[in-house]
Amino acid sequence: MATVCAELDLTWVEHSILDDHGLYDQYWERIPLVLVDEKIVGFWRIDPEHLRGILSE
Repeated sequence: MATVCAELDLTWVEHSILDDHGLYDQYWERIPLVLVDEKIVGFWRIDPEHLRGILSE
């Protein structure tokens, strides 16, 4: 995640579901996951090429 975002000069934010009960209830079975504009674009294993393609759109 960090590498792809750095290559594309994008910022990203990491959240812990342990700090937010709402996030825990919503996403606990899909961690880790990546949201882009509030849409899930990947979970469990995040493929860098797939992520790069999504973020380049």
